[in-house]
Amino acid sequence: MKNPGHLDIVGIGPGSPDHLTAAAAQALRRAEFVFGYQAYLDQVARRLRGKHVIPSQIGQEMERASQAIDLACAGHRVALVSGGDAGVYGMAGPVFEVLAARGWRPGQPPSVRLVPGVSAAQAAAAAVGAPLMQDYAVISLSDLLTPWEAIARRLEAAAGADFVIALYNPASGRRTWQLGAACEILLRHRRPDTPVALARDASRPTEQVTLTDLAHLAEAGADMRTTILIGSSQTFRVGPLLITPRGYEIPPRLLGSRPCLS
Repeated sequence: MKNPGHLDIVGIGPGSPDHLTAAAAQALRRAEFVFGYQAYLDQVARRLRGKHVIPSQIGQEMERASQAIDLACAGHRVALVSGGDAGVYGMAGPVFEVLAARGWRPGQPPSVRLVPGVSAAQAAAAAVGAPLMQDYAVISLSDLLTPWEAIARRLEAAAGADFVIALYNPASGRRTWQLGAACEILLRHRRPDTPVALARDASRPTEQVTLTDLAHLAEAGADMRTTILIGSSQTFRVGPLLITPRGYEIPPRLLGSRPCLS
């Protein structure tokens, strides 16, 4: 009887090996075939020795998903890697879309599992303190797959609702005006001095963090490797950190001592 096959959709985190989860490492260890965008495969290359590795480029997401499904249907154990969390702008969507279009339903072969990972927003937030302590929205500024009109409506709604906002894909070589347009929308709802953090290559050895405010965000030099965190009306800055209060009251008895100072 043919092996029913299995497909793991694996979020490998923001780039640092320290942020690859134990479940993701186990999925890669068990896989016979590993699919992924070349840059993401490079991040976990030492874990792929002796495996069949099938790289592909940006823009080939649906083909990548389909090929991984085909091999799983043939009875193989397959892993499809995705940066950050595979369920956040990652490969989980294409895989389940292709499966659904083919008539697959949960419980049928192949078995499919989503292995979550540390997202870019989480890694960026960790680099600058505690900016995501209240409700937040994650919005991609890439209009390659989503019309700008839809992105603009989401920015307007999130800004008006006073969410902390994480911006993915803020700029690229071809997309140069979207961040400026987003700032214009946000400034209709937020103070110009709203604190903002830009985390480039968050969690990697090349990590760079820039703090600015909303009035100067458009000129801060963001690119595709940058995640931007824009504070709410309550977010404040303490040195290199951004803090959004959770809402707890601090009892006066806890304010009597100073932090440990050398």
